Amino acid sequence: MQFQLTDELIEQVELFIEQENDKELKKFLDEFHYADIAEILDELNLEQAMYVIKLLDSETTSDILMELDEDNREKVLKNLSAKEIAEEVEELDTDDAADIIAELSESRQKDVIAQIIDDEHRAEITELLAYDEDTAGGLMAKELVKVYETWTVAGCMRRIRGQAKEVTRVHSIYVVNKEEKLIGRLSLKDLIVAKSDQKISEIVKVNVDYVNVNEKVEEVGRIMAKYDLEAIPVIQSDDNKILLGRITIDDIVDVLKEEAEKDYQMAAGITGDVEADDSILELTRARLPWLFLGLLGGIGAFLIMEGFEGLFTGEAVVLFFFTPLIAAMAGNVGVQSSAIIVQGLANDDVRGSVNSRLIKEMLLAALNGTILAIFLFLFVWAVKGEMLVAFAISVSLVAVIVIAGLIGTFVPLFLNKRGIDPAIATGPFITTSNDILGILLYFLIAKSILGI
Repeated sequence: MQFQLTDELIEQVELFIEQENDKELKKFLDEFHYADIAEILDELNLEQAMYVIKLLDSETTSDILMELDEDNREKVLKNLSAKEIAEEVEELDTDDAADIIAELSESRQKDVIAQIIDDEHRAEITELLAYDEDTAGGLMAKELVKVYETWTVAGCMRRIRGQAKEVTRVHSIYVVNKEEKLIGRLSLKDLIVAKSDQKISEIVKVNVDYVNVNEKVEEVGRIMAKYDLEAIPVIQSDDNKILLGRITIDDIVDVLKEEAEKDYQMAAGITGDVEADDSILELTRARLPWLFLGLLGGIGAFLIMEGFEGLFTGEAVVLFFFTPLIAAMAGNVGVQSSAIIVQGLANDDVRGSVNSRLIKEMLLAALNGTILAIFLFLFVWAVKGEMLVAFAISVSLVAVIVIAGLIGTFVPLFLNKRGIDPAIATGPFITTSNDILGILLYFLIAKSILGI
């Protein structure tokens, strides 16, 4: 049965804690997956959560810590001693252990690392902490199954049993030479069907995908998605190909999810990494910059309209009432265009020259604009009976849509070329710029056609 977090469940846990009924509480929680327990702890207050963590064994609580909400995990870690944190991370794979320690202050990191008993585990965690978190090195785990090309299949099977004990999931077996350079990979099936006296070099698959330790995580995700990989080895450099570790699909999914959340917030005009339960001050700080940009855009639109004040006389006064429509269409088309480009850049689907993209978008915008303009022309002519005014508004609409489409396409491509996250091009940035430019074009074209 799928886990469901209910008020009754939380109340039961709180009752066990209040009664200090450790035996029944432990028995109750043993029925749940560690991810479910983490979800329960997120609903408890800090004192109650600490009670549960102190009660359960480190093998369980180490996994629970990784699933906790980041803010709650930070509070829990502050209430654990360096020795207690060290006991937790010793139960984790090196990548998860490094992630936990990286959340601590520099002084606490040193204290925790000093308390780790396993020398090899400590050295590997220290190595991982030296890599940038946005690179393959910062994401990889040191645990993997590695064999040498000179081994026989029988000898290999004996040796990997010991290695596999330290690896949570064995996706592939990596083959190296005596210099520790990656040569290829094997599957368990390859070993099982091979003859026991065969050399590994005879059955190894040399066509193996890998990433450089300094590769950006977005590129790692793209490669794993493209080739449908559950894990990918990480090498020191493209020159020496020394095997350092591996990245598994669960880690890259977490990173891509965080990246998608960040891009979504940026597209909505929210700076920084915020959540719904953050403080009012934090949410204000994240939202206010883009809202201020919108305010400046509104002031710009006002100044433009004031400059064309003389246009709103006689039969042309109807132009004023269609200003919101023109501004809205410019903003919508710009956001649509930029959103498609940003999505394409994220999926590595945008190829070819910028000019070809702009021409395609211009033709698309012109077609859509013409269809909408015909409908608008008929509406204005039928309602107001002024053919020239209807023509002026319709032509303006086509021009505004084409320009908005070009801006929505060019800006994210330009930002991407400059190494800037193109997600900032969507939302308020594109909307505001297109609103102002759209209104300006609208009045210029209308004034020219009406001869006012």
